[in-house]
Amino acid sequence: MRSFATTPLPPEPTTIAPDGSAVRVLLELAGGGMAHFQMAPGATAKAVSHRTVEEIWYILSGTGEMWRAQAGREEVVALSPGVCLTIPVGTCFQFRAIGAAPLAAVAVTMPPWPGEGEAMIVEGPWAPTVR
Repeated sequence: MRSFATTPLPPEPTTIAPDGSAVRVLLELAGGGMAHFQMAPGATAKAVSHRTVEEIWYILSGTGEMWRAQAGREEVVALSPGVCLTIPVGTCFQFRAIGAAPLAAVAVTMPPWPGEGEAMIVEGPWAPTVR
């Protein structure tokens, strides 16, 4: 049995995601983990695909766009506060912050993030601006 857990949002990023976004790791249970992602104003992430995890994102602040592609289907959706979207396993995706404010989201990863090698860099529609 797991103990209860409570944590505040870390004041600084705890890691950088393979796509280049700043990540503040939150909490995890056996079925999934949660993190806060942020992209600087005007920045574009690297396009990636996940090998084994799927995610649900909820946009907290800022504006931007998310490209998703899977099995011959692709789309670009506008991101703004209150938008929620899914990234199924194997989906290629890329996002970017548009405007003067950072783009911030919380995301649930199912199962929890396994570590190095999970994300594969893929070709996306936009040139990434992050390292």
